[in-house]
Amino acid sequence: MIRTRLLLAVLTFALSAGVAQGHEFWIDPVEFTVDVGDPIVADLRVGEAYLGGAQSYLPNRFRRFEIVQGAATAPVDGRMGDRPALNQTADEGLAVLVHVTTDSRLTYQEFAKFASFVTHKDAPWTIAEHSARNLPQEGFAEVYSRYAKSLVAVGDGAGSDRVVGLETEIVAQTNPYTDDLSDGMIVTLHYQGAPRANAQIEIFEKNPSGEVAVSTLRTDAAGVARVPVRAGHRYMLDSVVLRAPDIAAPSDGDPVWESLWANLTFEVPEAP
Repeated sequence: MIRTRLLLAVLTFALSAGVAQGHEFWIDPVEFTVDVGDPIVADLRVGEAYLGGAQSYLPNRFRRFEIVQGAATAPVDGRMGDRPALNQTADEGLAVLVHVTTDSRLTYQEFAKFASFVTHKDAPWTIAEHSARNLPQEGFAEVYSRYAKSLVAVGDGAGSDRVVGLETEIVAQTNPYTDDLSDGMIVTLHYQGAPRANAQIEIFEKNPSGEVAVSTLRTDAAGVARVPVRAGHRYMLDSVVLRAPDIAAPSDGDPVWESLWANLTFEVPEAP
């Protein structure tokens, strides 16, 4: 019986790892506003349409897991297998939760699936580039990594997000818990330390009933986007970079594409 359970667990993990590439990865706080002294509790999730299964605290699966407040950074201190993955107190103010995964890889057995993915993520140029590089139409690999952030208000929630040095990241220019959002939530998309212009951001808007609406917009020439928001709704923003891996001497079996996923979650509170 124990052996059967172990085999099922291994198969479940392998299947989830294999399909995760085509899904979003995000930090999902149980509550986006907590009292001073109460813990921030948050799941790590993988799924589609702002719905997905919770992942455990597994140090070998992430490069960074932190709570950033102003200039201060505190590591998330968990135990192997914890779920929710984050359960920790923070000082009063805006807490920026940060999670960076290690690299994972996926092998495409059908080119059509790759073409569908890159078209959806606004990188159709990779289809022609794939052919120009004389890459195989099946059995080719992609490596991917996730760069997730989440905004949580502790007490008054005062403060601001900032660039925290991720390969790609979405930076909130507006504090959703203290600022006027009548003109929308302003964010800047970054890649390798510079604003990413004319790039797609996918918006997942979840209303209080749990219904999710999906839309897209593009950043301007300065990498800035203004996201329309509504009180009482939760938001997940997602943007993907596609590029050729930086491999000095590639060999058979090495990944031929790399995707980097930037994600930001927050809530717009109801008016007092």
